[in-house]
Amino acid sequence: MTPEASNRLANSASPYLRSAAHQPVAWHEWGEEAFARARAEDKPILLDIGAVWCHWCHVIDRESYDDPQLAALINSLFIPVKVDRDERPDVDARYQVAVSAVSGQGGWPLTGFLLPDGRPFYGGTYFPPEDAMGRPSFRRVLENIAEAYRTRRAEVEQAAGALVGAVAQAELFAGASGAWDPRLADVQVEAILQRFDPRYGGFGHGPKFPHSAALDLILERYQATRDPRLLQAAQITLEKMAHGGVYDQIAGGFHRYSVDERWLVPHFEKMSYDNSELLKNYLHANLVAPDPLFRETAEGIVDWVNRVLSDRERGGFYASQDADASLEDDGDYFTWTVDEVRAVLSPEESRVIELYYDVGPIGEMHHNPAKNVLWVAREPEAVATALGLQPDGVRRIIRDARARLLAAREKRPTPFVDTSLYTSWNAMFVSAYLEAAAALGNDRGRECRSLALRTLDRFLAEGWDDRRGFTHRLGPARLDGTLDDQASMAAALLDGFEATLDLRYFAAAERAARLFIEKYGDPDGGGFFDRAGDAAPLGGLDVRRKPMQDSPTPGGNPMAVMVLDRLFAYTGEKIYRDQAQKALAVFAGVVTQYGLFAGTYGLATVLHARHPLQIVVTGAPEREVARRLDRAARSFYRLGKAVLRVTPELASRNALPPALRETLPHLNAEAAQAFVCAGGTCYPPLDDPEKLLELLDKIGSETSTTTR
Repeated sequence: MTPEASNRLANSASPYLRSAAHQPVAWHEWGEEAFARARAEDKPILLDIGAVWCHWCHVIDRESYDDPQLAALINSLFIPVKVDRDERPDVDARYQVAVSAVSGQGGWPLTGFLLPDGRPFYGGTYFPPEDAMGRPSFRRVLENIAEAYRTRRAEVEQAAGALVGAVAQAELFAGASGAWDPRLADVQVEAILQRFDPRYGGFGHGPKFPHSAALDLILERYQATRDPRLLQAAQITLEKMAHGGVYDQIAGGFHRYSVDERWLVPHFEKMSYDNSELLKNYLHANLVAPDPLFRETAEGIVDWVNRVLSDRERGGFYASQDADASLEDDGDYFTWTVDEVRAVLSPEESRVIELYYDVGPIGEMHHNPAKNVLWVAREPEAVATALGLQPDGVRRIIRDARARLLAAREKRPTPFVDTSLYTSWNAMFVSAYLEAAAALGNDRGRECRSLALRTLDRFLAEGWDDRRGFTHRLGPARLDGTLDDQASMAAALLDGFEATLDLRYFAAAERAARLFIEKYGDPDGGGFFDRAGDAAPLGGLDVRRKPMQDSPTPGGNPMAVMVLDRLFAYTGEKIYRDQAQKALAVFAGVVTQYGLFAGTYGLATVLHARHPLQIVVTGAPEREVARRLDRAARSFYRLGKAVLRVTPELASRNALPPALRETLPHLNAEAAQAFVCAGGTCYPPLDDPEKLLELLDKIGSETSTTTR
């Protein structure tokens, strides 16, 4: 292996790829250089797709790719290519479908075997160094695949052709279109409820993932129907998650998922996209059914993100925090032995914390049974009764002990934070932080607003290109964006406009939407592809793909639909409504089969059926009635609701978009009033906060999903 080959990944923008630069495997980045070499040497490609936060990716790196003997075998038989799934979600999505078709499972690390032109013919996920867990050793897999490529080429070619056809069929949703019906959302909700776990919350059995879009859909439909089953499902799930080990009880923020049905033992990596969407869930739930736990959990997410996952000076939200500080541990940074707790706390504090968080000599971690995941096992009142203390005193001890445990934990070797700034994930956090700013309303909320707007400004300055749209990631080497990047950032820009009435954000949102219609749209079949029509070829699996389901980030097509419907409400431009309608119809024939995994489509259906809602509150900033109207408007949860605070100064600058401005031609910004507008009409102005809430509740009634 040449020195050049050993350093081929050293200058990569991806921290995951850079972490492999020392390996004896002659890795290539994804690109034409690797394909050309595979063709020239007539070798199959070994494709490894992983992520810097992925525990099993680190395991296979250590066990196999760091092994000089196995690396020599790989280098002699294959052209090895390593891909960061966060950096190249377009590559990952296609090969996940292909490998799942072969092996029945996907995930990371993804191990694929490709023809020199990039077409996959075999694959799996993690392969152990020796035969184990019902899986063949990686060495045996490598040797068998190479032998099949040399001696059974016709079979390999046939397998590759079949896989490409299967991926194309699946990703284009061929035959999936149908007559869109607003009642599709309710069919989805019923399917979601059938999987609800009434004992522990969440859906299905372990492992359990958050499914944030499905939770928002449940909350939205509860607002319309007042079906108690919906509120129960949302409340139990959010409560159990907040009390479980999947929530970081010391620092705040959520781990990626729980390995068990009780939300106790997580996979410890923390992802940006989980925390932004869960922040919205807890904010929305606290509006629908106020609960101190929901607000405290939302504040805990914000505190952790501010401290660990954000560039507070320049603006921006980082991608993830790893699960482990080294290859030798498994969540050791986040877990505690009894002795570790007692070394930090006083005896009284320890007694409280050991009861409250169920800390004992035998914990939940298999690799080290003494390690405990902290989860809320008893309410403070039960702890107080058991120890003969007052509940308020126990709450104070818990608060102070948490701060001391956090300070001690921060002295441990800290898991790596990936400071990559991905556009779609940043956009999701901008939207979440602007919601937090409105809901929290304190210093924490003001900081959320400031960071969100700085992030928007940074991405407009550094990430937008008039011809190519938003980049996928900020940085020196431009990486073209996906549909998710364009749609998510357009939504965040609309949120920025609604928070500030700065038409600069509105104009940028329109530019992004026009671009994804032009470059990502399917003028014949409707809907949107994940890659621009003029994007560079992707290799042998360059199939067109229309993302609809949540995996786990919101589906690109329903996100685009919601942006277009919001723009239609502000502009009256028919193209936006028509494009949204066509995109919904593309998946209408099959979406109910996806249920839990298409929550964002359900939300898009609801919004398209009953139109976004604008509440225009007028009056000078010092007018008490105007402040009360504004608070009332913001206290009501409804998907697609915008509260536009129009002061006399803003009115003088014509800060409203054209269609809304035309709907309110005689708006008097001096008077303290609230105008509720939806579907191109506005209700008479109100100056009583209680009557405003009554009207909002009436508008949110069941009739909202029966009109087209």
